[in-house]
Amino acid sequence: PVLRAMENTDWKVQLGLWINKDDAVYEKDRDELIRLAGVFDYKKHVTAVIVGNEAIYREEQTTAQVAAKVKDVKQALAKLGLESIPVTVSETWPSYDKTLIDAVDYVNMHVFPFWEGISIDNAQRKAFEHIHDLQKLAGNKRVVVGETGWPDAGGNFDAAVPSLKNEQRYLREFICRAQLEKINYVWFSAFDEAWKPTTNASNVETHWGVIKGDKTPKFKSPMYDCTGFKPSSSTSDDSSSEESSDDLSSDNNSSEIDSLDNDIDESSNENDESSESDESTSSDAQSHIGGNMMVTTAASVVAFAAAALF
Repeated sequence: PVLRAMENTDWKVQLGLWINKDDAVYEKDRDELIRLAGVFDYKKHVTAVIVGNEAIYREEQTTAQVAAKVKDVKQALAKLGLESIPVTVSETWPSYDKTLIDAVDYVNMHVFPFWEGISIDNAQRKAFEHIHDLQKLAGNKRVVVGETGWPDAGGNFDAAVPSLKNEQRYLREFICRAQLEKINYVWFSAFDEAWKPTTNASNVETHWGVIKGDKTPKFKSPMYDCTGFKPSSSTSDDSSSEESSDDLSSDNNSSEIDSLDNDIDESSNENDESSESDESTSSDAQSHIGGNMMVTTAASVVAFAAAALF
């Protein structure tokens, strides 16, 4: 449906193949990828093929197994004359080793300081520490942040506190630094996802969106402003209460919000001019927000509808 809807547009997609313990699932998706290449103009619309989403993190596949599937997809595309389309995976930053990096065309890493139990004061520093470490490991290959974000509600996870203030603070600090360092990224996520389970350790899975489930924005436009931003270079451990260099306020003691800044509007019904229309924000689509930012509404889909990163 996504590819069909895009036929007469300039939109781009990243096509994803699902991987789990059952290789028959991957093979079915790979065969469908090949079949659709005969129906749609991949050269016009497809910016990348992503082989699996956190299969290594879930311990359903090894890096060697996923790397072999990446090579398999590359060979299939080459036979169709589509070798120019880059192939990668979606994986957490610790999942990448030399075997996987050698196989992919670019590194597509997930980084979530929240799930490391990092306080908001140190979240930006920790995220970019992981990015820089992986850039060193990747050598000449480009590193893209395939997922990052912060929840606005739910239970604390160690020192990580979900709140609207902290979500907007992490959004601003991450995006402004990514722009300075010219790092492409996908923001997780566009919408709160009520369908997700709420039984995990901190009960936050339904609260990662920048737009509420009823399609009203959580923040007034603009969502962030990089004026005066300076990257944090702190090397303190996370037990420190040190503020980041641009001295943004945060919620570090409670997941409840005592007071909101003027640029956060929890009950606003106005449309965010930077978001896409309803027709282009389906549950398996990514919406272009601005600059080199994309926001995703699903971590595992067969077709990622997105503005071009490339």
